[in-house]
Amino acid sequence: MNIEELRDFCISKKGVTEHFPFDDVTLVFKVMNKMFALVGLHQWESGDQKINLKCNPQKANELRADYEGISAGFHMNKKHWNTVLMNNSDVSDQLVFQLIDHSYDLVVQGLTKKAKAELENL
Repeated sequence: MNIEELRDFCISKKGVTEHFPFDDVTLVFKVMNKMFALVGLHQWESGDQKINLKCNPQKANELRADYEGISAGFHMNKKHWNTVLMNNSDVSDQLVFQLIDHSYDLVVQGLTKKAKAELENL
């Protein structure tokens, strides 16, 4: 998967915006101003293609045990975030898309009633 495919998939989701809140090389995708995915563009361009995604803690541990390309979230809360190595790992593009969906859904579930209503009305 290339960075454009990844970006297009994330940005196509309802209520999603993209930002660079930390620096000019860390691309962050948010739903209703809450992060669900982060990509380091310098690393991506140098061949270290990975994404940080929010994950249910139990599922996160299972994924880490089942896939060499999934580890505890780098620079993130290790209980709730995974780093997923892409393209040159045992993690398929299909699984990456499923994990992005899971991350997005978790964040949406945690939104306030007001934010959920705003999202529904977009």
